Amino acid sequence: MTLEDSDRTFLEFLARNAPSAEFEEPLIAARASGASAEALAELEQSKLLALRVRAALDRSRRREAELSALYETVGDLVALRDVDAVLEAIVRRARKLLDTDTAYLALYDPVRGHAYMRETNGSVSAKFQQLLMPLGAGLGGLVVQTASPYFSSSYLGDARFQHTRAIDEAVTEEGLVAILGVPLRLRGNVIGVLYAADRSERRFARDEVNLLSSLAAHAAVALDNARLLQETRTALEELNTANRKVEARSASVERAAAAYERFTDLAVRGGGVDDIARAVADVLGGSVVVVGPDARPLSRTGATPPAEGFPDEPTLADAMARSHSEGHNVTCGPCTVAAVAADQQLLGALLISGAGELDATDGVILERGVLVTALLLLFRSSLAQAEERVRGELLTDLLTQRHGDYFAVQERARRLGTDLDEPHVVAVTACDAVPAERIASAAGAWAKARRGLAGRHEGRIVLLVPGEDASAVARDVASELRTALARPVTVGAGGALSGTDAPEAYTEALRCLGTLQALGRGGSAAAMTDLGFLGLVLGRHADAHGFVNRLLGPLITYDERRGTSLLHTVDSYFEHGQSLTRTSADLHVHVNTVTQRLERVGQVLGEGWNTPQRALETHLALQLRRVLAG
Repeated sequence: MTLEDSDRTFLEFLARNAPSAEFEEPLIAARASGASAEALAELEQSKLLALRVRAALDRSRRREAELSALYETVGDLVALRDVDAVLEAIVRRARKLLDTDTAYLALYDPVRGHAYMRETNGSVSAKFQQLLMPLGAGLGGLVVQTASPYFSSSYLGDARFQHTRAIDEAVTEEGLVAILGVPLRLRGNVIGVLYAADRSERRFARDEVNLLSSLAAHAAVALDNARLLQETRTALEELNTANRKVEARSASVERAAAAYERFTDLAVRGGGVDDIARAVADVLGGSVVVVGPDARPLSRTGATPPAEGFPDEPTLADAMARSHSEGHNVTCGPCTVAAVAADQQLLGALLISGAGELDATDGVILERGVLVTALLLLFRSSLAQAEERVRGELLTDLLTQRHGDYFAVQERARRLGTDLDEPHVVAVTACDAVPAERIASAAGAWAKARRGLAGRHEGRIVLLVPGEDASAVARDVASELRTALARPVTVGAGGALSGTDAPEAYTEALRCLGTLQALGRGGSAAAMTDLGFLGLVLGRHADAHGFVNRLLGPLITYDERRGTSLLHTVDSYFEHGQSLTRTSADLHVHVNTVTQRLERVGQVLGEGWNTPQRALETHLALQLRRVLAG
C-alpha cells in the first residue's frame, strides 16, 4: 500500500467516524506485505495524525452537544413555566452529557439543618430518592463548605469528607461508586449540589466538571427565577385579594349605609313597624316578623315564609331573652331572632327567616334595623301610653260624671273617634292570672278599633264600646281578650245606653261581673239578660214581659202554630211538683203521653231545661205569665 493509499484510507475512517481499532488495520496489512521500516514509520505517523484529528472531531462534537444542551436549558429558563420540569430536564441532560448511570440535585434547608433530594434521574432506590443529608456530611458537605466541585472515584473509601451511616447505606443501596458534585451558587451562597454518579470507578475530566458546573449555574437560576415568579404571583394574588376585600368592604359599607339611610328615613317620617319590617325584608330578603315583648306578632312581611313555621311563644320568648342578654342575634328553629331593647327594657324582636345565612354586612344591617325598630317601638309605646292615658281620663270622667260641660266632653270623645250619641255598652273585665298592664293594652287596642274607650277604673279594666246588645259585646270582649292574653277572662256587661249615661251601665256591668264570680262562672261573659231571674232581680229595669218571652216564647209559638198544649203540660208539671203521675191525672192523659210531651218540650227549649236552675227560672216565668195575664 502506498502512502497516498494509506492517507486515503485514514480519511475514509475519519469520514465515517470509524472506531479506533480500525486505524490499526493499514499497519497490520503493511507489515503482512513486508513493507519497509521506513514505510511503516510513515504509516504510523499518518495513523497517529488521523487519531489526533479524530480526537479533535470527538471533542468538537462533544462541545457542540454541550453547547446545544446549555442552549436548550437557557431556552427552558426563558420560557419558564414549571420549575419542576426545568430541573428535571437539567438533571436528565447532566446524566446524558456526562454519560453517567445517574444524576441528581439536592437542595439545602438551613432552617431544618439538612439537605433533601429535589430531583433524580436514573435512580432505582426509594431510600436514596428520599434521603435527608445533614449539613456538612458526605461529598456534598465538602462541596458546600468549599463552594467548589469535588469528585470521588470510590466514594465509600474516600476519607476526605465526613461519612454518615444513613448516607453510606443509601449510596450502597443505589450501588454508586464514583460521584461528582458541583455547587449551586446563588448570590454568593451555596443553596445545593448537582451530582453525576456512576456505579463503577471513574475519574471525571475537567471538561465534564465544567459542563456540570454550567448546568448547576442554570439550575440555580431556574430556582431563583421560580422563587421570584412565585413571590410575584403570591404578591399579585395578595394584591388582588386585598383589592377584592376592599371592593367587597366598600360595597358592604355602601349597602349598610343605604339600608341605614332608609331605616333612618322611616324613623324621621314617622313610619310604623310595618314599614321597618318591609324595609328589613327588602334588604335582607326572606320574611320578617316584628313581635312585641310578649312574643306576639305586631307586623309580618316578606314573600318567603319559613318552611317549618315560626316557633311557639314560649320558645320564642326564651330566644328573645337570650338575644337580649347576649347582645346579638340568635338562631331559633328556622328563624334568626334579634332582640329589640332600650335602656335594658325588652321591647320586642325582629324574626328573619328564608334569608339564608347572614354575613357580616347583613349582621350590621340587622343591628341598624334593630336600633330603628327600637325607636319606632318606643315612639309607638309613648303614643299608645299617651292615647291610653287620654282615653282613660275621658272614660273616668264619663263613669264618674266629672265631665262638666256635655258639649266639651262630646268634642273630646269625637277627637278620639267616639260618638257618645250612639248607644254604648260598658264591659268590666277580670283576669287574675295576667298583669293589669297587659289586659289594659289588649282591651285598649280592641276598643280603639271599634271607636270605643278603655282604661282602668277602680282597679278594674273597663271598656265603653258602641253597641246595642250587651250580651254580644260581652262575648266579643271575652273572646278577643282570651286570644290576646291566652287566658280566660271574665266579662260582665251593662247597657246599652247613651255614652253620657255610662255610670248606670257601669253599675250594671259591675253587678253582672260580681254575679258571675259569685256563681263560680269565672272565665265566662254575660249581660243581665243572660242571668235569668237573677238578671230580672238585679237588672236596672224589671222587664218581666221580656223575661217571660225569653223563657217561654218558643213554647208559646210552638203551641200556636201546631195547636198543641205543651205550655199547659209544663205548667201542670211544675204545679204538681214535677210528678209525672199527678200531672197525667190532672191532664187526664196517660203517663207515657206526659213523658212524650216533656221530651218535645226539651226539643223546643233545649237540653237541660228542667235542671234545678233552669227549672226555677221556667217555673218563675210561668207564674209571672199568669200574673201578667190577670
